[in-house]
Amino acid sequence: MPRMNPNHRRLIAFVAVGTAAAAVHFGVVVALVSGLISGLELHPLQANVVGWLVAFVVSYGGHRRLTFRASGASTRQSLPRFFAISAGGFVANESAYALLLSHTGMPYRAALGVVLVGLAVITYLASRHWAFRHRPA
Repeated sequence: MPRMNPNHRRLIAFVAVGTAAAAVHFGVVVALVSGLISGLELHPLQANVVGWLVAFVVSYGGHRRLTFRASGASTRQSLPRFFAISAGGFVANESAYALLLSHTGMPYRAALGVVLVGLAVITYLASRHWAFRHRPA
């Protein structure tokens, strides 16, 4: 059986980790909006902030251990870079989410799904080419 191309393996791992992080993000938002967590019923945009923070932990840990484990990038280098990418993506996410919620009749769950999927490619490219790119000392 031939070995899998490292780029294919990395892409599969990225999709798996990204799907897990998106599911966590989505689940936290739905739980907070619907009051499933301690009776809180947050506005979708407020819940989205909490969802992103929880999903960030899943995303960074998964990408560090699976997607980009062979990169050689240190946590000291990759964590702040990945956080910058994630935070920038979140600003775009929150902006797009707010626009969809206020200017369309789209349910909050569908709007959240659209913005989560829409930012995945940008996150992959920025992570691969900057956050987890190893630069020898």
